Amino acid sequence: MENSSLHHIIETIVLTSNNNITITNGVGEILYFNPKHWSVYGVKQEDCLGKTVYELEAKGVFNPSITALVIKKKQQVELMQQTLTGKIIMTTAYPIFDTNNQIQFVVSYAQDQTEINKLHLQYKELERQIKNYQQVVKALREQENAQYRNKKMEEIKRTIHRVANTNATVLLLGESGVGKSMWARKIHQLSKEKNEPFIEVNCSTIPESLFETEFFGYEPGSFTGAHKHGKKGLIEQAHHGTLFLDEIGELSLSLQVKLLKVLVEKTFKRVGSNTDRTSHFRLITATNRPLEEMVNKGDFRLDLYYRINVIPIEIPPLKKRKEDIIFLVSHYLSIMNNKYHMEKELHNETYEYLTEYHWPGNVRELENLIERLVLTVDSVIIYPSHLPQALFKNKQIEPDLIDLPLLKNNESLKERLERIEKHILLHTYKQYSSSYKVAELLGISQASAARKLKKYRANREL
Repeated sequence: MENSSLHHIIETIVLTSNNNITITNGVGEILYFNPKHWSVYGVKQEDCLGKTVYELEAKGVFNPSITALVIKKKQQVELMQQTLTGKIIMTTAYPIFDTNNQIQFVVSYAQDQTEINKLHLQYKELERQIKNYQQVVKALREQENAQYRNKKMEEIKRTIHRVANTNATVLLLGESGVGKSMWARKIHQLSKEKNEPFIEVNCSTIPESLFETEFFGYEPGSFTGAHKHGKKGLIEQAHHGTLFLDEIGELSLSLQVKLLKVLVEKTFKRVGSNTDRTSHFRLITATNRPLEEMVNKGDFRLDLYYRINVIPIEIPPLKKRKEDIIFLVSHYLSIMNNKYHMEKELHNETYEYLTEYHWPGNVRELENLIERLVLTVDSVIIYPSHLPQALFKNKQIEPDLIDLPLLKNNESLKERLERIEKHILLHTYKQYSSSYKVAELLGISQASAARKLKKYRANREL
């Protein structure tokens, strides 16, 4: 093939390529290039033709010259370059040898990595921020010291402190939201394993089909989609630390068998492996279900029950320790004020309503409510009127005038209206026990509502 024909073919291939290509001869002189190639370097194509890569390197068009390195090393080279405009370029270059094993051509490719590099830096920054947030969350969690005045809670505190520094297995019992997770973390923080991992697992969220891979981990290539390096399971991650199994009562009987085997033998196998691995950890479990009844019905294994029921601690619901409510409210109000840089306060009557409420969601519901009030109430003082309707004993019922006493003999219009007013005010106050709520519902000032209520409550004969 004639040189002119070969030149035309090479030039056509380079010009029509979607890649950024440059071809030099064996001494680095630029022969062919795709115009897009030099655009990534921020120079015009006419400034490159006929030049050598050494001249362009000296001008700082790129640094270093990958073609110069290929000529020097006589082998393929791949590296990152920085351009005059600050771009990051990924380049790859290949030597083409003649029959005498001398470099005849060098073909190089360039790809702009600037945006990818920015994304990488942003990802690293995001990772750093997430780590900072995790540290903040950890600090906040460590502030979750239980606030209580209840005698039962005092007993729990003493028990926790006695068993925390041992290896005894603890079973936390109680309704949803009473603070079982908080107490599990407290045990870990007081233990000798406090600087080791605390692995918290909600057993109700792990599908049965994924139990083994999540708990025991897997080897590389164990199944389609497996990570190429394999994965540590939760059991392995808890080595020398604490494994907290929340909602253990939700495990099926088949999964209970697999868990029991690990607890008895302290060994396990990763999915896809025949090698036994050992993991030593402190076990804490929790449930809101009646495990003894489940054992009697055959829904929970007796041997597993005995294995986890070494130190049972039952945490009473909030409705059975009302003396703790006011301290918990103050505790979480302080936490939320610090968290959101607020200075909110609760009115005395608000405390009364919160104390009388039965709290079906327990401490978790109380914490969530305080956070909501801190974030959504505009005023510095949080009044009873800001509380959700669920906290009132009865639903809002407008006073019914039909229930008014019959018209008395010789009663004037003024006296009749006064009796109606008294009925409405006392009827409303009976439902809400708050002069603020009465004022809000009836559209009068709180001072007026308080004054009228004082009058009518003292003067019952009206």
